[in-house]
Amino acid sequence: MKTLALVLTFPFILQDQPGEKAAPKDAGWLKRHEGFVAEARKGGVDLLFLGDSITDAWRGKTQKALWDERFAPLKAANFGISGDRTQHVLWRIQNGELEGIQPKAVMLMIGTNNIGQKDPEPAASAVAGVQAIVKEVHAKSPKSKILLLGVFPRSEKPDHAHRAVIKEINAAIAKLDDGGKSVSFLDIGDKFLQPDGSITREVMPDFLHLTPKGYEIWADAVKEPIAKLLKE
Repeated sequence: MKTLALVLTFPFILQDQPGEKAAPKDAGWLKRHEGFVAEARKGGVDLLFLGDSITDAWRGKTQKALWDERFAPLKAANFGISGDRTQHVLWRIQNGELEGIQPKAVMLMIGTNNIGQKDPEPAASAVAGVQAIVKEVHAKSPKSKILLLGVFPRSEKPDHAHRAVIKEINAAIAKLDDGGKSVSFLDIGDKFLQPDGSITREVMPDFLHLTPKGYEIWADAVKEPIAKLLKE
């Protein structure tokens, strides 16, 4: 009931946005989802990563060593799937990915694909989707604390249209932070930027996905917040 009350009190609640309408994808995607469901049923997850390709790529050969060093000892699981929008993550957690686990902390970073793929949606759709996911996580796992990350910056130059839309999304979802009782918002986007606001290929080779250096920046930025949530 607390989560429901939390969501309903926000003045920016948006109705009938595609990002809040849970939807599955193709057969290959469903197979990956089923793998996560099976992993969840085994239990033993204290820290859950939810997201899209940027989260999914923690499985990459180069990133795996960093994952094994920083997150594996924390009983972490990675339920990121490349290409996901908010509606896809929402469908996944409504359909078994939290059955069998009650993570102490859930790190959620989602929304860039809502605005950046073909058939882009407005910022309002990503915001509504994030709100729906937060509500659903707490419905399935009431004691889980959510570390809600701001959508990472994308596009090389700070004046690109994507940057303004991402700022709009992050300003809205930041209001889901309830002082850490159930949601803590953290925007680490500036850590990926140069002083002039640009992004280099050293951090994001395609100005969206992260290099090993980018993943190290991410890991360093969330180390203390995650440790705090796992102790609570």
